[in-house]
Amino acid sequence: MRAWEVRGAFGLDNLALVERPDPQPGPGQVVVRVRAASLNARDLMTVEGRYNPKQPLPLVPCSDGAGEVVAIGSGVTRVKVGERVTSVFAQRWQGGPPTREKLRSTLGGPLDGMLAEQVVLAEDGVLAFPEHLSFVEAATLPCAAVTAWSALSTEGGVTAGDVIVAQGTGGVSIFALQLGRLLGARVIVTSSSEEKLARAGELGAAAGIPYREVPEWGARVRELTGGLGADHVVEVGGAGTLAQSLKAVRFGGTISIIGVLAGAATELVLTSVLMQQIRLQGILVGSRESFAAMNRAIALHGMRPVVDRVFAWSEAREAFAHMAGGSHFGKICVEVG
Repeated sequence: MRAWEVRGAFGLDNLALVERPDPQPGPGQVVVRVRAASLNARDLMTVEGRYNPKQPLPLVPCSDGAGEVVAIGSGVTRVKVGERVTSVFAQRWQGGPPTREKLRSTLGGPLDGMLAEQVVLAEDGVLAFPEHLSFVEAATLPCAAVTAWSALSTEGGVTAGDVIVAQGTGGVSIFALQLGRLLGARVIVTSSSEEKLARAGELGAAAGIPYREVPEWGARVRELTGGLGADHVVEVGGAGTLAQSLKAVRFGGTISIIGVLAGAATELVLTSVLMQQIRLQGILVGSRESFAAMNRAIALHGMRPVVDRVFAWSEAREAFAHMAGGSHFGKICVEVG
């Protein structure tokens, strides 16, 4: 079978299509014929060597994928041959709080990921997905969707009537918009593009803020909420946007720190956090248990993920380059095989 590998050194130029032996399942394992994979910012950073420069190579990238089970090992009871499943980001994180050991089992680094025609995974490391979704749509769920769900529901306790701010229109932010609406929240979206803000409005965003024209967008959120501020901010920018998030959030509100696209280091003035009793919550995807809860909600409401573009198997490098360009709205996927 074939797989894409980062070989020899980091960088897109070192992402190569190679032949590997067909995987065989051991006890408690399953073989999945991958039909689609999706890309996250983490995957791009991993290929470029910015996520973990000490990551051993070669490595098959991409933590997210969907396909069907084609073989099972002894003792497997959770899934059967022919079942349509997605990968679970952290193979050993079944539920409860994260631990160092659980987070050492993440796909796409340090473990081989899903950009392969076949993969062998633990039976606890796959999950059936809602029947109304295609393989491509299901492949978008394991990281971006679960991250948004963990931020808003599992950890954030968002309820009907709450106000959410979603930064940008990448995978996590669009899922935050969709899942926030599913939970009954009012969602405000920021973007550099008026066209993307219009598309977010079509998905149900209550308001859009063009942050290049309104650099003090935190104050604009206050205006849109009658001076109160947002209940929850989905923070994907990091150092470059956290100051505005602190201005946007209400007293007692939550900022879920998910990404560092605008920088990882900042001088944080703690006064506003302390005096306004703001909760800063780090989010690193979520457990299989959270994934299953999200899938039930998606199935109930018939929600469909937003796919920006689907690349052919031979165009994996182009898919990563498209992500690096930052023009996408929603998820970028690769059809496998």
